[in-house]
Amino acid sequence: MVSTNDVADNAAGALAERAVAMARATPQDKFAGLADTSLLARDFPDLDLIDAKVPTIANLEAQARAAEQAALAVKGVSKSGGASASAGIGGMVLVTSHGFRGAYVGSNHGLSMTAIAGDGTGMERDYDYSSARHAADLELPEAIGRNAGERAVARLSPRKVLTRKVPVVFDSRSAGSLVSHLASAANGASVARKTSFLRDKMGTKLFADGIHIIDDPLRNRGLRSHPFDGEGVRCRKLALVEDGVLRSWLLDSATARELGLTTSGNAHRGGSSVTSPGPSNLHLEPGRLSPDTLIADIADGFYITDLIGVGANMITGDYSRGASGFWIENGKRTYPVSEVTIAGHLLDMFRTLTPANDLEFRYGTNAPTLRVEGLTVAGQ
Repeated sequence: MVSTNDVADNAAGALAERAVAMARATPQDKFAGLADTSLLARDFPDLDLIDAKVPTIANLEAQARAAEQAALAVKGVSKSGGASASAGIGGMVLVTSHGFRGAYVGSNHGLSMTAIAGDGTGMERDYDYSSARHAADLELPEAIGRNAGERAVARLSPRKVLTRKVPVVFDSRSAGSLVSHLASAANGASVARKTSFLRDKMGTKLFADGIHIIDDPLRNRGLRSHPFDGEGVRCRKLALVEDGVLRSWLLDSATARELGLTTSGNAHRGGSSVTSPGPSNLHLEPGRLSPDTLIADIADGFYITDLIGVGANMITGDYSRGASGFWIENGKRTYPVSEVTIAGHLLDMFRTLTPANDLEFRYGTNAPTLRVEGLTVAGQ
């Protein structure tokens, strides 16, 4: 894999010579190679990824200022942690020596705000943000700012809790992390290296009935949508988990060959690295209960709004992360809680997971509010 940012007339020839020289010095890899030609994309669906309207710098600045002003207007917010608005365009042109030619381009718009509440050693911060392919799909800057401010104020005067095992509820912003852990463990590269705790779980029921986890690279206006993968393979909607059962790995051609399988069309490519498998628009489908109903029978529990650190071991499945949020008493969120650790095992967490009905497609990986039984909350 060789890359360059030199676009001079002779750059392509030099790049090719360097690639051949490096290939000759590299050990043979019997799994490496181009994708099977029968799997290549021939038709490229229009996924509505490009916003024809490009905002001016003045417009972006006005959005950021509006978000900041809305946050500062929230009673209890003492200062701004920064607001930003952005817009850009990117894409890929892929041409291979076995006949594939394809290209796509997409726009990206973003808006974020961080608010700080309180003063002195009692300050708390929180944030909100919105990302979209089209500017019209962004949340209003006033809503972003207000949400950031209200979330920060709600965290003031947090308490400590005694260590115990309780039901834990992940709000929709933090719930996507559990779906990401599943995707990491279902990554074909990890399975092939035997570094995944799911390596022998294909076809196993990991979740309750009715749980579906979907990867959909063809979603209209999706943040990670693309009409073909990093090898030119046609994309398709993929059920990683179907009715609670693990049904597929995320595969590119090399990992698929190593596992004796066929690529799932999940190859990702960067400018300076070989392809590797990964998810696109990933989500856990919603359940039937509202978030309020999901916590209504919890006499003593923890409602998570923010996670800290990377504490999921993909080899063993052990899970331990810092968290903050609110304590649940008699089915209601009560006082804020911080500086605690939640711990368990991902297989146990998957098995007891219950989704609410509030799924929104706001991020690359999305999930509704999720309830998990019997996690250890380590406090005092």
